[in-house]
Amino acid sequence: METGNIIPDFLGYNAEGNKVSASEFSGKPLIIYFYPKDNTPGCTAEACSLRDGYTELQQMGYTVIGISKDSVASHIKFANKYSLPFLLLSDPETEVNQAFGVWQKKKMAGREYMGTVRTTFVTDADHRITHVITKVDTKNSAAQLVSLLSK
Repeated sequence: METGNIIPDFLGYNAEGNKVSASEFSGKPLIIYFYPKDNTPGCTAEACSLRDGYTELQQMGYTVIGISKDSVASHIKFANKYSLPFLLLSDPETEVNQAFGVWQKKKMAGREYMGTVRTTFVTDADHRITHVITKVDTKNSAAQLVSLLSK
C-alpha cells in the first residue's frame, strides 16, 4: 500500500476474537502501525511511545491501531502489561500484513525468513493513505507522528 491508496476493509481480530473492519471507523482518520512481535524491545518501545502520546494523537483526531501476527491472547497480555489504551489486532494468517505489503523477506544472523517489516500508515477520514513511515523511530514514534501530522 502506498500514499493515495484506500486501505482494505479487513484489519484483523480484536481481543474478543471478532473481525475488525476499517468501516467500523468510518469518518475517522487512522494511524495503523504494523510491528513484528509483542514484548520485544523495539515493539515495546514503539507501543509505549504511542501510549504516552495517545492523548495528543486522539486530540488531533486520530484512532491508533496496532497490528501484528501475534495471537489475540498475546495481545491481551501485552496491552495489559504496558497499559496500552489503543486497539491491538491479531493477523495470524498474515492476510492484513500481506494486503498492506509489510509481510516481506527479512534477514537476521545470515538467516532469511518472512516477517513483518515495521511500518506505520496514516489515513484521512476516508481511509485513503496520506503518509507511510518506513523508518519508524520506535522510542519516539508518537513524537514522529505528531511532528509529521502537524505540518
